[in-house]
Amino acid sequence: MRRFSYVARGVAWRSIHNTVVNPAILVPSIVFPLFFLVAFAGGLSRISDIPRFDYKPGYTAFQFAFVFLQSAAFGGVFTGFAVARDFESGFARRLLLSSPNRSGIIAGYVLGALARWMIVGAVVTVAALAAGMNVEGDGIQLTGLLGLGLGMNFAAALWAIGLAMFLRTEQAGPLIQMPVFVALFLAPVYVPLSLLTGWVHAVSSVNPITAVIEAGRGLLAGSPVKVLLAFVLLGAAGTLFAAFARRGLASAERAG
Repeated sequence: MRRFSYVARGVAWRSIHNTVVNPAILVPSIVFPLFFLVAFAGGLSRISDIPRFDYKPGYTAFQFAFVFLQSAAFGGVFTGFAVARDFESGFARRLLLSSPNRSGIIAGYVLGALARWMIVGAVVTVAALAAGMNVEGDGIQLTGLLGLGLGMNFAAALWAIGLAMFLRTEQAGPLIQMPVFVALFLAPVYVPLSLLTGWVHAVSSVNPITAVIEAGRGLLAGSPVKVLLAFVLLGAAGTLFAAFARRGLASAERAG
């Protein structure tokens, strides 16, 4: 455990340091969620006037819950890009050779992803509050929303790290990002699930991310729904992708 902790802390510190000192890494992570928040909450705010749209805190809060969780997922995905860069530069192979416990490498990258997203999540939250977002959830419920974000970031980071270790090239970027992007936007992004129709409603109804987003919106509104289901789904995804990341690490070890 001491060797695992040593490696995890070292990789996490490097990841966090690179994020803070390199605007090219941090700025896109902040700009994209802010753009979505402005475009969705501002440009589409009249959607809240349609019949049967009954989300009490208002459309800004409705979209904030999605953007908050989306930023968590993308924060994990961006970590996969960093892993791929480390392999192309040769750093990751040196790290594999020098690490006394290689599982700590995965943990370090995940911790770096969580720390980076905490910065992004704080900025997005401040921006939403400055825009007049209403918050009706209490402290415990808002802590639950944060927990959903951490779970989303954790699962997405493990997915991205695993795939980056399997492919070990920055050209894998679209393959890392697109499944997460598609899954997010096949959830009820603009209106509640009950207002969707056709194939979009059918797909959203079985999309696991829908339950997570609905749980986040419910917690923000002070009316929790599907919270246990959301955490169970995130826990299952985290377990599955942890095994996937470990297989990716084994593949990288065999490749040398």
